[in-house]
Amino acid sequence: MKLIKNICMIGVAATLLSGCRGDLMDLNPYSSISSGNMWTSENLADMGVTGIYNLLLSGNVAGDLYKFECFGVSAGCRDRDYAITLGNITTSDGLFSGYWTIHYEGVSRCNDAIANLPNAPLDDAKRNRLMAESKFMRAFFYYKLNSMFKGVPLYTEPTELDDFTKGRNTEAEVWDLVIQDLTDAINTADFPDKYEKGSASFGRATKGAAYALRGKAYMWMNEWAKAEADFRKVGELGYALFDGEYKQLFKEANEQSGEMIFSMQCIGESGYGNDFSFRYGSRVAYGSCWNTYLVSTDFVDTYECEDGKPFDWNDYIPGYNEMDVNARSVYFLRDGLTEEEKSKMTTDGADLSKYLPEGNEARIKAVYENRDPRLTATVITPYSQYLGSNTNVDYTYTLRWPYRGYDTAEPFDVKTDTNNRFYYLFRKFVAEGSSEIPNRSYSPIDIPIIRYADVVLSLAECLNEQGNTTEAIEWVNKVRARAGVALLNSNTYTQVTGQDNMRERIRNERRWEFAGEGVNFFDEMRWKTLHESKFFEGAGLKQIWGTIQYSYSWAGDYIYNWAVPKSEIQMNENLKQNAKQCAKIGEKLRNAKLCATR
Repeated sequence: MKLIKNICMIGVAATLLSGCRGDLMDLNPYSSISSGNMWTSENLADMGVTGIYNLLLSGNVAGDLYKFECFGVSAGCRDRDYAITLGNITTSDGLFSGYWTIHYEGVSRCNDAIANLPNAPLDDAKRNRLMAESKFMRAFFYYKLNSMFKGVPLYTEPTELDDFTKGRNTEAEVWDLVIQDLTDAINTADFPDKYEKGSASFGRATKGAAYALRGKAYMWMNEWAKAEADFRKVGELGYALFDGEYKQLFKEANEQSGEMIFSMQCIGESGYGNDFSFRYGSRVAYGSCWNTYLVSTDFVDTYECEDGKPFDWNDYIPGYNEMDVNARSVYFLRDGLTEEEKSKMTTDGADLSKYLPEGNEARIKAVYENRDPRLTATVITPYSQYLGSNTNVDYTYTLRWPYRGYDTAEPFDVKTDTNNRFYYLFRKFVAEGSSEIPNRSYSPIDIPIIRYADVVLSLAECLNEQGNTTEAIEWVNKVRARAGVALLNSNTYTQVTGQDNMRERIRNERRWEFAGEGVNFFDEMRWKTLHESKFFEGAGLKQIWGTIQYSYSWAGDYIYNWAVPKSEIQMNENLKQNAKQCAKIGEKLRNAKLCATR
């Protein structure tokens, strides 16, 4: 049985044992029992460690990674819900405090386990394994904290609430602890290399996961050779790219493939499922879901042609790039418009002189053919089909514009929460038909946190940064081959011209490969590329032809160093705010002291 089933068993217990500081930082979730009984039996020790994994289900850890997609390049939120994209985020924002709180709760649970497992009534092999898992997870939580805040207080022992008074350790000191914890786990003889598909322990930390996470930590430190060595080790332990169709990697049948190194375990039960399908879905997805998070129009345009040629609208529709943005909407109109629809589209700015009453759909469909296959595996594109469901009856829907309706009768248009606008929709993680998930709110499909494609492309990056571009190409080509797109250096379009060119190719490869998975934002934070990749001039939530619904705003480079939550500074006078990194910020931000002197 899945690890998540054990998490279900301890869910109520963890709630009952938690402290009462729910709105701040529950730093000792087992406070009522840890000092006495929590570690006094094998069963309770199992519950204690499983309670650490339970936090993966939480928001800001892995449970809502879709949220981080809209902070990166691949997606946007349909509503103006996030101050970070609007450029007016302050130290009081729940993004900062929520992220800080939940990861420190994880640290606290790990510290409790590490301190008490030595005296728990366990055989040595199990004790060693649980200790290694706990150190891996502590490294994981500190890794995520340090990636965002760049130096946080280090607590390595169970600590009473009143004793959380430390100032911030340096970024380097936090990385040192992450590396040490992962090294300790790797050096534990009873820590397994990996778990095979079907194992009851699948989803628990392994040496493979520890090597992968340590390699990623080394990358933040620019220790390229050390990271390279760790990533090579992951492959030696038996992990490999899934050898089937890319789209099938994200289906339940393959959630435990050899590509999955560390994943959040999900089952089709309330509170323990994956709700990506619900947030990425549509009203014709099983159960009638929400299209809260939408695929970025600008991101879709970055996908190459299948032969590796950069995509250019003018190659398909001459003059498209030079047209007024609203006028371009004519190319996305369905065949056989009514006179009423023509009038409405003209009012909205469409250049109806370019409309083809019969053939408009075929013309735009051709734009998405012979593109990188990961595009159509990830995105529902115009006039492509999607297998949806209504009242447990499956229907094939088509994404058309304008929407006409009729969920259970022709023409079977894809219905959304935004029928009066035309957006790209996610296909990845979204249930197809009525048989993939038991409820619209929770899918049983595990959420990948680290998979082998991440390791492969990270290894390529390490090699390229060391000047070994030739071998880096070989590793990137492993991912491109699986995707079904032309290999690097196989034709004129894919010729790598040097280290800088390869660096950008690797970054794009990661963006396409991990779209929708909550990986990209953290990449962009490490590369410090958000300004140009997400917040470029003219960026925003856009309809497919480019009409902006609302704009993104870049307030300053300080965003690469997240602000310490205002609430934490108020409780601990030894905490200091991140240094001001931006030359100019708005008055609101200055008043909030987001960029206050360290």
